[in-house]
Amino acid sequence: MRPGLDYRTAVVSACLLLPAGWAFAQAASPPAASALKRTQVYKGPVAAANYEAVVVKAELAAGGHAGRHTHPGDEISYVTDGDAELLVDGQPPLKLKPGEAFSVPAGKVHDLRNNGKEAARLIGVYVVEKGKPLATPAK
Repeated sequence: MRPGLDYRTAVVSACLLLPAGWAFAQAASPPAASALKRTQVYKGPVAAANYEAVVVKAELAAGGHAGRHTHPGDEISYVTDGDAELLVDGQPPLKLKPGEAFSVPAGKVHDLRNNGKEAARLIGVYVVEKGKPLATPAK
């Protein structure tokens, strides 16, 4: 311990500074991937062997992002409400508004961000390999 600083002063100082440091760390960190909520509305067969179709309603909270991820098949999505920005590795950002759609090829790393003040809602259709997770975080 530093000369002139007693144990009690050090403990009180730490107790006062820890919450401020925690609040700063929370404010500096990016929004959690939990900002994206997917609700499966259909899952069924397609003509391609070992693949299936999955249809979801997705909601991306204001200021949130999905997190960089991939799918084991193609994604085709349609924006119903709010604005979003699709970030696909190696491509320029694609700004999306209600009534617009996009697709992401199988295995392509991407993220969806909502920089707006209201939730963005989408309908997503995935044609993916059976038995694999719908989305996998990118490395």
